[in-house]
Amino acid sequence: MGKTLVEKILGEHVGHDVRPNEFAGVRVDLAYVQDGTGPLTVRQLEKIGLEKLYDPQRSLVFLDHASPSPRQELSNDHKLLRDFCRKTNAIISDIGNGISHNVVSERYARPGDVIVGADSHTCTNGAMCAFATGMGSTDIAVAMALGHTWMRVPESWKVIVTGMFQKGVYAKDFMLYLIGTIEADGATYKALEFSGFAIDSLSMTGRFTIANMAVECGAKAGLFNSDEATAQFLDEQGRADDFKPISADSDADYEKILEFDAGTLEPMIACPHFVDNVQPIGSVEPVGVDQVFIGTSTNGRLEDFRTAAAILKGRKVAGGTRLLITPGSRKVLLDGMADGTFQTLAEAGGVITGPGCGACVGVHEGVLGDGEVCLSTQNRNFKGRMGNPKASLYLASPATAAATAVNGTITDPREFI
Repeated sequence: MGKTLVEKILGEHVGHDVRPNEFAGVRVDLAYVQDGTGPLTVRQLEKIGLEKLYDPQRSLVFLDHASPSPRQELSNDHKLLRDFCRKTNAIISDIGNGISHNVVSERYARPGDVIVGADSHTCTNGAMCAFATGMGSTDIAVAMALGHTWMRVPESWKVIVTGMFQKGVYAKDFMLYLIGTIEADGATYKALEFSGFAIDSLSMTGRFTIANMAVECGAKAGLFNSDEATAQFLDEQGRADDFKPISADSDADYEKILEFDAGTLEPMIACPHFVDNVQPIGSVEPVGVDQVFIGTSTNGRLEDFRTAAAILKGRKVAGGTRLLITPGSRKVLLDGMADGTFQTLAEAGGVITGPGCGACVGVHEGVLGDGEVCLSTQNRNFKGRMGNPKASLYLASPATAAATAVNGTITDPREFI
């Protein structure tokens, strides 16, 4: 019997073949925290007396959620984390360097790795053919200290996407459609393994978007084969030597197989206040929008901003609508400045903020007012996600976000393509 991606990666890190539902002690290649979850990790390490890290150069601390800090108590958390890194030699990615998941993909994640992070969207790096998953702060403390963790091997679902995405339809639209189809808890603790012509044709940007949102339907991880796109991405990051090809066996056994035709999809919208409250854009009323936000670990890469800039070039953001642009990493910011992408977005009326999570978590840089409506490229839209439970949040692709910014109402991007 062949092996799934999960069985191949976890088996290598356990030292023997594994099967779904088995409990296993797993060697960890990379462990990381961010400024929301990291302080608890540090305090737990101190509490259990395991402050010496197993591998400081594979233990990462990111200051990305409050970047820069807007409040005294958050500044004190940052100080705690900086002091911890000085004491243990853990790597710190300070304010302005970008979102943990995005920076990990650029600098650290490798095909075949096991990556654990104290953030639910650690699954983003499944796009690199890593088994990447979020865990609690205490679990990450132990992984940093011992270099191992334990888990139940998840059952794998094969998600086959055939056909081709049509103009104006993107990976984000597919993932919203998938979540709307199986619902927010439909794949709880499953590993989603994505394949098919439409998936193989995706850039790494599209794959990161899909993997990032795997947890939004409850999945433990979302993985892609390591192929030419992976190799090209690593080469562009100056890490060509980190590439190795990995693919699921053709005769691997899956708990469930789901099939979709990308050619039948249209732009999708997740409506308030649930990520699985998904509708085709043609079924959504042309709601007036106070704020549009493009960025986050879901859609904060250069390709995402180029897609938005292509629509906004020569146009202006509608009066009464704010457009926030937040690069996912410092590299994205610098590359987008060099090729004119961010100049185009700024000339259209966009406000460019420093790299980080920005408005996504509702800490600063874009908190909504009572009754306001935001259309965002992020991954969650529950009440209060952007800092105000009296506001409403819609989710969509960068193209839909840009078109909406131009018209000031939720708009089908195909009108501009």
